[in-house]
Amino acid sequence: MRHNKKNNHLGRTSSHRKAMLSNMASSLIMHKRINTTLAKAKALRCYIEPLITRSKNDNTHNRRIVFSSLQDKYAVSELFREVAIKIGERPGGYTRILKTEARSGDNAEMCIIELVDYNESLLEAKATDKKQTRRSRRGGKKKIDETAKTDIEEQVDEADVEVEDKEESAVEEKTQEVDAEVESKDEVKEEAPATEEKEVKQEKTEEIKEEEQTESKVEEKVQEVDSEVDSEVESKDEVKEETPATEEKEVKPEEKTAEIKEDEQSESAAEEDSKKKDDQQEDKNK
Repeated sequence: MRHNKKNNHLGRTSSHRKAMLSNMASSLIMHKRINTTLAKAKALRCYIEPLITRSKNDNTHNRRIVFSSLQDKYAVSELFREVAIKIGERPGGYTRILKTEARSGDNAEMCIIELVDYNESLLEAKATDKKQTRRSRRGGKKKIDETAKTDIEEQVDEADVEVEDKEESAVEEKTQEVDAEVESKDEVKEEAPATEEKEVKQEKTEEIKEEEQTESKVEEKVQEVDSEVDSEVESKDEVKEETPATEEKEVKPEEKTAEIKEDEQSESAAEEDSKKKDDQQEDKNK
């Protein structure tokens, strides 16, 4: 008798069952939804949810424990990086089992097992259901009161709508006025830059003309200075040509006087030498 034996052996040995659940858990983590039998899905739910709980605390110890169960490094990285972040706020119940039609061959109960936070269509449906409110109406008097309330509410809603329409119309008028003012300002701004550009162009043309006039004046002055320099140079050349003749004339008398003086000195020196020789001979004769 199998009293208090909750584990479903699934007609497999222990090693076969562990390998099958490991592969199914890896495929569920990678694909977020798988089709299987109802018995396998229930066994897989008991196998994978503790692993997802461990993935909330990302450390080396938990990664090694999860890897020992899955034996797939890609599934482990997917679990700790993406699935754990998306399911971080959920306190359990990470999977959902949706029953489908029985299998045609052996009439086995089939189902879809998926991760809860990855079924976006159901999440959106729940969000819309929460927004919709229901009001129960019981009793004749209550119904009359409720109809009166609904009428009053409708009137209030209509008044609110009218007020909103008026406000919107006023806002639209203001926006139109503001837009018109902005457009007029933009036109003025567009005209102003055009006039400024014209003024700038005129100023530039005037500056260019003034520069050309100053350049022409400078060229004229340069030409005048060059002509004056040329005339001075020519006059100096003429003066130089005249001065050498006068120098020659003036130098010749000086040269003559120097030659005469040298001749006189040489003669006087010769006379002195002759006198000395005569004196020496007389001394010898004595």
